[in-house]
Formats: sequence, structure tokens, C-alpha cells
Amino acid sequence: MSQYRLHIDIPLPVSEEDAIKISNLFASYLANMTQIENFNISEINYRLGHDDDRQKSNYLMKNDNGHVNNKKSKIIIDKQK
Repeated sequence: MSQYRLHIDIPLPVSEEDAIKISNLFASYLANMTQIENFNISEINYRLGHDDDRQKSNYLMKNDNGHVNNKKSKIIIDKQK
């Protein structure tokens, strides 16, 4: 079954370190929104990208060598809140 997906692009004209902090704060805000239960949403997938990176890299997921992952980060919505 195909689905519609909401894609939100928020430019963050800051350093990579600050972009990671802002992204994590924003994801935390979404995860804790009590109203989200009303929309029948069970998970939110997200990633932090960079305009110069043509791949679908996720700068929120780096290994010890500084290499980024291409998997999206995920928030599981807890409907028991």
C-alpha cells in the first residue's frame, strides 16, 4: 500500500555541531508532542543532510572514524503516554 509522506526541509545555516544539536532537540520535541497521537502516526523517520553531499547521508549517525551513515534516524511514537 502506498502512502503519502510529509517531507520537511529546514535549512540550518550553522556549524555541523550546532546543526546536530538543533536536529536532536527538534526530534525530541516531536517525540514528546502529545497531540501527535491524534494523527495515527506510529513512527517518524528523519536525517540530517548537507547540500554538498549528493548521497542521502545522515550526519546524525557517525562512526568513530567520522564516516556518516545513510540510514534514517527513527522516533517510535509511544501511544501509551
